Amino acid sequence: MICIETKIPKEINEINDELKAIYHSSDCICIWVFETREDRNRFMDETVGMMKEEREAVFEANYQKD
Repeated sequence: MICIETKIPKEINEINDELKAIYHSSDCICIWVFETREDRNRFMDETVGMMKEEREAVFEANYQKD
């Protein structure tokens, strides 16, 4: 296990982990938040192997609320 200490905003910590998808690269960490566990799992299945920009496009097109 590798842990990187940082300050995570309280609002993110309060969200159920089953509603969050986390992506990291060498210079950033992205957290996507979903309405349902099913949405989160579908997003994970749809974006396997994608890079950050591709995942962002899928999220914006299918899951982001206006």
